[in-house]
Amino acid sequence: MATNDYESVLKMLEEITTNARQIQEQLLDEILRKNAETEYLQGFLHDQTDKQLFKKNVPIVTYDHIKPYIDRIANGKASSDILLVEPLIGFSLSSGTSGGQPKLIPITAESANVTAALGNLHLSLMIKHFGDLSQVGKRMELLFAKPDVETPCGLKASAVTTRAFKESSFQAILPKLYTSPYETIFCSDTKQSTYCQLLFGLIQRDEVVVIGSIFAATVLRGKISDWITDSGCRKAASLILKPNPKLADLLEDICSCKSWEGIVRKLWPRTKYIGTVCTGAMLQFTAELEFYCGGLPLVSGFYACSEGAIAINLEPLSKPSDVSYTILPNTVYYEFLPIKEDCVTDSQNQVQLHTSRHKDTETVDLVNVKPGQCYEILVTSPTGLYRYRVGDIIKVTGFHNNTPQFQFVGRQNVALGVDMERTSEADILKAVAEAKALLDPLGLILTEYTSYGDTSSTPGHYVIFWEIKPKEGNNNNKNGKELDPKVMEQCCSKMEDSLHFTYRMYRKENMIAALEIRVVKQGTFESLMDYFVTKGASLSQYKTPICIKSKEALNILDSRVIAKFFSPRTPIQDN
Repeated sequence: MATNDYESVLKMLEEITTNARQIQEQLLDEILRKNAETEYLQGFLHDQTDKQLFKKNVPIVTYDHIKPYIDRIANGKASSDILLVEPLIGFSLSSGTSGGQPKLIPITAESANVTAALGNLHLSLMIKHFGDLSQVGKRMELLFAKPDVETPCGLKASAVTTRAFKESSFQAILPKLYTSPYETIFCSDTKQSTYCQLLFGLIQRDEVVVIGSIFAATVLRGKISDWITDSGCRKAASLILKPNPKLADLLEDICSCKSWEGIVRKLWPRTKYIGTVCTGAMLQFTAELEFYCGGLPLVSGFYACSEGAIAINLEPLSKPSDVSYTILPNTVYYEFLPIKEDCVTDSQNQVQLHTSRHKDTETVDLVNVKPGQCYEILVTSPTGLYRYRVGDIIKVTGFHNNTPQFQFVGRQNVALGVDMERTSEADILKAVAEAKALLDPLGLILTEYTSYGDTSSTPGHYVIFWEIKPKEGNNNNKNGKELDPKVMEQCCSKMEDSLHFTYRMYRKENMIAALEIRVVKQGTFESLMDYFVTKGASLSQYKTPICIKSKEALNILDSRVIAKFFSPRTPIQDN
């Protein structure tokens, strides 16, 4: 991208964020005028396109409400114009790891262009802050594609990332700008794919200027395998692999060092930043990434979901905990449901959300949200979603021009509870962050965690699964003998002290039993990821669930537990 091109893109961003109100009004008007005669909107608006009538008559819905319409389209039993007039070119297939089940979201040519525009906007911001790195090196990104699913109507459903990788424009730039060959990205075996992508990245180590993946968890799962049987990967390897004893000796020396602190910079010395989402649920991985990356910036570039391109990070050099995303007012029409209960930011800039009921609350337009307030996002999109609950909770942190900026708080439908209390994703993240600091003096790192509410006995209690490994070297903590029981019990208590008032009150009254930490073997969360991938999740889009609801997933975790610890006291009541 030429300098004048990226500057024009950033100028356009300034214009749309300044004229947010007008753009939002025009977008809604265009969506309603185009689709007023569809079966869905006809039932509520009767050919009318008035905004106030739209908000009064069209219900706020979840995916479950519109799923019958989408299923009719996908199954070939109805034309797509029951939801929207514009022809569909396919369906976006969500990972299912956030909401529980994969979703089919209609895609049009227009929505595909909007997604591509988000990529150009992100690239323009990277050029502004780092220069045009495409002119000086390559990106080593762990990229994974899933096979398309052909629906009965003939349209294909695929992950957003897979659709992007199949575009001819991406394939044209791949050899020049990326270290991973096409065959490795589309390898059906994720372990072989990961191994080969790392191998090609190491062979081209002197060219690598950017490292990353969609989510931070994927960056940390880069491991090697000693067997490659995939024909595509073998063919790609045969074209680039040549004997290089000098490089092999160098890599062996680097990897055999006592500590892997800063190993990324040693292996890829020209790297300028790590590009991966480190906010929200991915914030748990920042400490480990910082350990391995030796001070490289961790860049969370944008905020997107299967339902649309939502926001961009205008300050990519911000620390992950400080990142605020700026909403893009020209992609979908937004409404916001205020969260009535407490939504506060602690000293570590992490948002705590206690409960989130907004019954009988009127929605707020984009330009009228208030800084410091938490909201649930609703979208009305050109792809047939009307007043649709994305399921994400955000906290407004300010404005860029006339467009709000926000931090991601958590998922609306992700809540841990064993009685009448409800503990949000943000509450769990904060409590884990407080507790894992106690591992530092032991030279240990918490690599991943998840949770579930155990109600198999009365009273029920919270179970937190932790995967832990030592900072020094690359040895596995396989048997848990390095763990100090007293410190681990303190971790349990620290988590309870950090949870919200309702939880602590219920614990005091013995309505909830002591919190339990179950330490699992190294590699457990990789096995959990493999399970979700076999169920249809794309590795590029995979996010470790903060709360486990699947019995099969729970069995994977429980079968690998190596130690259990309980809080020895009731939590402190005065914080």
